[in-house]
Amino acid sequence: MSMTPLLRVRDLHCSFRVNSGMIHPVRGVSFDLQRGETLALVGESGCGKTTLARALLGLQPPSAGSIQIEGNEIAGLNRVDLRRFRPQMQCVFQDPFSSLNPRKRVETLIREPLDVHQKFAPEERRRRVHLMMEKVGLPADWGRRFPHEFSGGQRQRIGIARALILQPDILICDEPVSALDVSVQAQIINLLYDLKSDLGVSYLFISHDLTLVETFADRVAMMFEGQIVETGPAREVWCNPQHAFTRRMIDAIPVPDVTRPAPPAFRLEAD
Repeated sequence: MSMTPLLRVRDLHCSFRVNSGMIHPVRGVSFDLQRGETLALVGESGCGKTTLARALLGLQPPSAGSIQIEGNEIAGLNRVDLRRFRPQMQCVFQDPFSSLNPRKRVETLIREPLDVHQKFAPEERRRRVHLMMEKVGLPADWGRRFPHEFSGGQRQRIGIARALILQPDILICDEPVSALDVSVQAQIINLLYDLKSDLGVSYLFISHDLTLVETFADRVAMMFEGQIVETGPAREVWCNPQHAFTRRMIDAIPVPDVTRPAPPAFRLEAD
């Protein structure tokens, strides 16, 4: 791996002023993301994961700290200066429906980042949209459809295609499968795994589910009350947790009782 991290975060703080005073959802977070790596950021709801993601994307200005992409500082940049770094870091959001404009056709939604950043000629943009749709498992001729015509899993594939159309180095996945059925979750995780190998993208994968990231992530960072309390290789953190919060998360995972007999099959009796 490169000596310079692809993403370097140091002592990052985020604060909000509310009626009762100041709240601090992110407090002194530091981590590195190497090129080609999947880092899972795991923690309970409300621990600051999404606020951290918004700060990295420039949607929430941090109150203190450093964010560097390949050694370039982006924390505190104005919107104009930040714009040239945006193609390097994109995001897949939790809800695949609310993140898509229902009035726009799918091919327009996927092409929009290319239009905003004025990349390539119109015909080349259209070609790249069709290639990206096929890469995420959607037929190119479905591009004329609207988001409501797709299932939840298909809409998340649209969101992934839109995030990857700019060929980013970093993809932030903010709970990308938590709104999907379990069977569809596996399909999306497998898709992300294949795209990582194919495109060489690095993932910051945000989740509250430690079992989900155990085999998918290279490293895990456990976040508790706005701070990262433990980091390490995913399997090592799973097998030998060092922090009490990590142990509590693992202990809370349901374990199936294989000795318990299966419930009787449901039968619909005739009247």
